Amino acid sequence: MADKLPIPLKFLFLLPLILVFKGYSQPAGVLQTPFERSAGMQTATYAECIAFYKQLDKLSPALSIREMGMSDAGYPYHVLLFSNDGVADPAIWHKQHKIVLLINNGIHPGEPDGVDASMLLLRDLVIKKISLPDNIALAIIPLYNIGGALNRTSFSRVNQNGPESYGFRGNAQNLDLNRDFTKNDTRNARSFVQIFHWVNPEIQIDNHVSDGADYQYTMTLLATQWNKLGGALGAFLHDTFGPALFADMEKKGWPMTPYVEFEEGNPDRGWDGFYDEPRYSSGYATLWHTIAFMPETHMLKPFRNRVLSTYSLMKSMITQASAHAAELLEKRKQDIAADQDSSHLSLDWKVDTTRWDWLSFKGYEALTKTSAVTGLPRLYYDHEKAYEKRVRFYDYFASDAAASVPAAYVIPQGWHEVVDLLQLNGVKLRRLTRDSTIAVEVYHIADYKSSPRAYEKHHKNSAIKVTTDRDSIHFLKGDYVIGTDQPARRFLVEMLEPTGEDSYFAWNFFDAILQQKEGYSAYRWEDVAEVWIKEHPEVKQALEEKKKTDSAFAKNAAQQLTFVYRHSPYYEPAHLRYPVYRIMP
Repeated sequence: MADKLPIPLKFLFLLPLILVFKGYSQPAGVLQTPFERSAGMQTATYAECIAFYKQLDKLSPALSIREMGMSDAGYPYHVLLFSNDGVADPAIWHKQHKIVLLINNGIHPGEPDGVDASMLLLRDLVIKKISLPDNIALAIIPLYNIGGALNRTSFSRVNQNGPESYGFRGNAQNLDLNRDFTKNDTRNARSFVQIFHWVNPEIQIDNHVSDGADYQYTMTLLATQWNKLGGALGAFLHDTFGPALFADMEKKGWPMTPYVEFEEGNPDRGWDGFYDEPRYSSGYATLWHTIAFMPETHMLKPFRNRVLSTYSLMKSMITQASAHAAELLEKRKQDIAADQDSSHLSLDWKVDTTRWDWLSFKGYEALTKTSAVTGLPRLYYDHEKAYEKRVRFYDYFASDAAASVPAAYVIPQGWHEVVDLLQLNGVKLRRLTRDSTIAVEVYHIADYKSSPRAYEKHHKNSAIKVTTDRDSIHFLKGDYVIGTDQPARRFLVEMLEPTGEDSYFAWNFFDAILQQKEGYSAYRWEDVAEVWIKEHPEVKQALEEKKKTDSAFAKNAAQQLTFVYRHSPYYEPAHLRYPVYRIMP
């Protein structure tokens, strides 16, 4: 009968049962969160969230609040630091061999589960309802997308079951912050990078709510793709840490499944693991050997259940990180060293469809009926027909493209936007002290596709092909030389190799080289070319050979003139020449 009650009454009817069965009880008085005071119906506003943490800060020497960076909305970021010994310095945490967890909330403020769950978590630590292991330290961003949180309505998440009102996905620039971790168009992302490198977490948690298919689970978990993470740490995630999290949540009464990647219908084929490019929080963290998770609660489950399952998962993360602390620290250390010795690093990954793991998946039958809106067949999930079946989970990926690692990159100082982003990420650069001619490997952009529609303020380049040659290039005093023998090695390769999925070239930072700045008038070039081609018979020969093999070219005077022009010194060398140069070992 409860399922036929109006939604608010249904929530109130079920709440006591939920709190009993999930083993959660709330304190009374001023330490209650808006989530608790509303019986699981409301999420905290930005102002309520920060005020609550400032109140907690007064109660415990283990908790500290630090302002760090600014958002596009004009509000500063707060970072919450919790350690049993009261130390509030991540550099000291690492010297103490603690496992550092960075928890990010509200990147999409319409998905606020982590905002409220983190308030419960820190409150319960402060009042000693729960305890933190001594080998764990927490750094928490209370609400990352501040501008989106201030843009509060009840309508932007039509698929979602509560809370009553919430923020908007876009930030103050209407950008999706979970696509901005490499291009850094926002002050938000630039502040996050500053926080991330200051904290240097072993584990990052970025709390979300899903869209997509319907199924029985409240919590799904997206983890860093373990092959892409690679090495000892990737194997540890796949074989040990991930299974321990799933087992622990099962014991807590919150069974999980890996993040569901089929949109609708039944998962008879199974589904692929999520490939997290560096634009995403988890993909960015991978470049720094940090295990990253995006918990994705299911949109149709009641808000109170989603918050409580997020709370339980963060507790499980803490428990398992503490239990495996020594192994986690050692394997991260091994992988950092291995990358420093690697002569090649992967730029792209593809699913290996010949390998999979079997999952026991709990879903609902996907059926069709006549739509009351269109009169045509529509999909629905029949909750009276719940099932559990074995399905394939394709979470084995293979490297699809790799780049050799140069000894150093050289970037002319004019490309200061890129230089600024490298410095933001802690990359060590040195500047030439005098004009210098250096033998380098040079890329030319042979082909690419530019998106005809804007994507997160860019027209992204893809399907990039390059040619490579060697040349001696004259550089100016003040140009930058960036050695790859540094902790940012993997980041440098993925950002500066133009064929990288989320490289700076892919995000249009170097598009100026795609436009030719000088040209010719055909009648004038005819006269100059006539003299020049007589002096360079090898170009004349190449022209004649192309005419023999390309009939359309043979009939097109403009193409032939351009062919000669591009083989002459009059053609500008900067056109299509990628302005990041490689010094090879």
